Amino acid sequence: MMKAGRIVRLAERDRAEVKFFLDGEIRSALAGDTVLTAMLASGQVLRKSEFGPEPRAGFCLMGACQDCWVWQDEGPRIRACSALVTEGMRLRTTVRESWP
Repeated sequence: MMKAGRIVRLAERDRAEVKFFLDGEIRSALAGDTVLTAMLASGQVLRKSEFGPEPRAGFCLMGACQDCWVWQDEGPRIRACSALVTEGMRLRTTVRESWP
């Protein structure tokens, strides 16, 4: 059973489970989840605000505000609200120091 997070799944629990990595830790999601849903359902905030100490959990949830950027381990950033989580995906909530 999946750990309850900031959002709780009320339906569609019969979809296939996928594993992904978030800041080096393995997490579970369901096939078809957005990265944002996967992160929030696993108990993780999206990221820290760049303007203060507050944790962020997305804002518009439709790809317009750019508040939900997360980074793939390879470097490129993605919008968590519109990107689908995939098996083995490696994500980071902060940019690496060595990235340009």
